[in-house]
Amino acid sequence: MSTDFEKRLEQQVDDCSLEQLRDILVNKSGQTQLTNRFRALFNLKCAAEEFESKPEDASKAAKYIAEAFNDDSELLKHEVAYVLGQTKNFECVPYLKECVSDLNQQCMVRHEAAEALGALGDQNSLDILEKVRKEDPSLEVRETCELAIDRIRWQHSEKGANEKLQPSLYSSIDPAPPLSLEKDYNIPELEKLLNDSKKPLFERYRAMFRLRDIGTDEAALALATGFEDESALFKHEIAYVFGQMGNTCIVPKLIEVLSRKNEEPMVRHEAAEALGSIASDDVLPVLKSYLNDEVRVVRESAHVALDMYEYENSNELEYAPA
Repeated sequence: MSTDFEKRLEQQVDDCSLEQLRDILVNKSGQTQLTNRFRALFNLKCAAEEFESKPEDASKAAKYIAEAFNDDSELLKHEVAYVLGQTKNFECVPYLKECVSDLNQQCMVRHEAAEALGALGDQNSLDILEKVRKEDPSLEVRETCELAIDRIRWQHSEKGANEKLQPSLYSSIDPAPPLSLEKDYNIPELEKLLNDSKKPLFERYRAMFRLRDIGTDEAALALATGFEDESALFKHEIAYVFGQMGNTCIVPKLIEVLSRKNEEPMVRHEAAEALGSIASDDVLPVLKSYLNDEVRVVRESAHVALDMYEYENSNELEYAPA
């Protein structure tokens, strides 16, 4: 889910206590729309981030967010893991460790929990990440653990402390930092590194985020070449980046990726949400056509993306607590 989505979903749910937000998130009534549950989730995220000024509320919010790991929606649980990783609140670590180790959780959820541990940067998570990297049956989860380990080690290294990085236009904590500004890469060089499967995944991700931060049409089209990679994890991150960039030049490629019936759901889901974030006129019929997709996480993503598209374009959509 893109940064723009998050900002809209963080708009305050009027007069809701943390407990009421939890009830919306976990669908206590059994009748709450998925988009309203997302909105409750991002309101709880805001509370969980206040661990320095309101530690008791922040602790409660983290706990309430993690309760949604018991849900049956893969999309919601994956977003729950993402949110916990973005809070900078170390009280989220135990919930994420439990999730990433739970083989009853779907691959996409475990992957997001591993990525979230990397985003939090807790060195005490390295042991569990190493274990899961070696033992998890899912390639996507193992690759994510590799990235998370490299990110934590980079964050706590002398190199990480001294590198000159471009200030990000985005508020997200990414799986890898962009490549340092100390070397003046051109776009063809970054595209070559992006697609070099012999390079460490962490380095290729750094090229990805450098291209994102350049932000031109040429950079976006260079990023799109990564959609031919074999790694579903890699492709899903490129789609996520396009949702952040909001560049309409990439809409045709995202539509093509979403249409790939044999593509991994985590890639198609991210392509759907990116289209909803870009919210150009040509994405509306596309999103509507996937509302009944045979893959649940894809059709749920289409529902959320369509709601957000309509909100972006009409400003009339209301997220009433239920």
